[in-house]
Amino acid sequence: MEERKVRVRFAPSPTGPLHIGGVRTCLYNYLFAKKHGGDLLLRIEDTDSQRFVPGAEEYIIEAFKWLGIKFDEGVGVGGDCGPYRQSERRDIYKKYVQQLLDADCAYYAFDTPEELEAKRQQIPNFQYDSHTRMSGVNSLTLSADEVKKRIESGEKYVVRVKIQPNEDVVVNDMVRGKVVINSNVLDDKVLYKSADELPTYHLANIVDDHLMGITHVIRGEEWLPSAPLHVLLYRYFGWEDTMPQFAHLPLLLKPEGNGKLSKRDGDRLGFPVFPLQWNDPVTGAISSGYRESGYQPEAVVNFLALLGWNPGTDQEMFSMQELIELFSIDRVSKSGARFNYEKGIWFNHEYLIKKSDEEVAQLFLPILKEKGYDCEMKRLTYIVSLIKERINFPADLWEQANFFFEAPTEYDEKSLKKRWKPESPQYLTELCDVLNGLDDFSKVEENEKVVLDWVASKEYHLGTMMNSFRITLVGAAKGPHIFNIIDILGKEETLSRVRRALEIIK
Repeated sequence: MEERKVRVRFAPSPTGPLHIGGVRTCLYNYLFAKKHGGDLLLRIEDTDSQRFVPGAEEYIIEAFKWLGIKFDEGVGVGGDCGPYRQSERRDIYKKYVQQLLDADCAYYAFDTPEELEAKRQQIPNFQYDSHTRMSGVNSLTLSADEVKKRIESGEKYVVRVKIQPNEDVVVNDMVRGKVVINSNVLDDKVLYKSADELPTYHLANIVDDHLMGITHVIRGEEWLPSAPLHVLLYRYFGWEDTMPQFAHLPLLLKPEGNGKLSKRDGDRLGFPVFPLQWNDPVTGAISSGYRESGYQPEAVVNFLALLGWNPGTDQEMFSMQELIELFSIDRVSKSGARFNYEKGIWFNHEYLIKKSDEEVAQLFLPILKEKGYDCEMKRLTYIVSLIKERINFPADLWEQANFFFEAPTEYDEKSLKKRWKPESPQYLTELCDVLNGLDDFSKVEENEKVVLDWVASKEYHLGTMMNSFRITLVGAAKGPHIFNIIDILGKEETLSRVRRALEIIK
């Protein structure tokens, strides 16, 4: 058989914000497609009209745009296999529902919710299947005329798949190998509901994957129990020869490793579980996002790629192109991946310090503006060069650099207790005279030599001198090289801060 071009899809439901686990699934699909010269499609599976949330589709598209994951076809892109929203494909599905009915692979069922609930009360672990279907209200127990009459009168019905009993169904999974499920554990799943004239996920995704030429279905392991049904549907339709290969990805686990990662874990430990901030249109609740929390998209991609896949080396930092070249389903783990959010912070730190000082300065500008400060770009870039290594997020820039813009009005008690000595006032008073004699504070190395030589000549304790000096400028025992600090502050501001501190600190 002719080798088919690789075509994969990401098919989220617009029921709210996109979970970070879904982002990883899409990323793996993208890496796999690009590795094999294939296409990635975006399909919106909106057949569950009851759970539709306004704005969710736009959110999904914006999230992947931010992450740099580009779709080759689908919603927002177009293509030859549209429409790509399942709600716009009603007429297509009806044709295939009828095909299953005509082939005796599906049947009409008229059981009301109340009747089904009564069955659940009567029969422990009740499911609608080959053992119970003949006690139901369906086209297997009613005459053809009765079925026709009910449908024509507008009575609500569903179409169920007709699963044959006691058959071993084989799922060849690219991650898990050969998985065998006996059909006796499968129920006659609902494929279509007349109430909204829409199929369920199971039918829609099979039909769409077939018509869109999908060659590989890469999805979360929560769909593994449904895989036998999907294999059977391909068989019932006569599409076994073009059935896609399946790969079920491991779950993202709580940071502690016990159970599936949830939004509650993020709220509890202070990290996002969504790519972008989500403003719930119903409740008004705001959920944090990686973008708004100051994560770099490259860092998020790198972090997620290694949650469940490993390259087989000790390398940790990868560009998107490197990930594409190295990615292999063979190296995807079978077991769940613990969501080490602290590693995510580390990645963000590494990607921030990889950026040029100018790029980080651009990230700092809106933060400064919010604080009410303007700063010439050359000066700001200089400041950033001194503090960049100390930050994990752009928001940290202010914490590390605020003293360049605001003179301290109070002084850290711990720093004073440890670093401020009885002789500090005398040292600093004399230091002011030395600093006043310097003609150019930008001569960092020269000025440092002058001051250090003076300290040595006076036989003063260097640590006491410099620590006390730093506290007067910064307000605490922190910050970059002190002679870089005074270069930025200038002579007038430096002397002003020292003298003010001498008045305040007693």
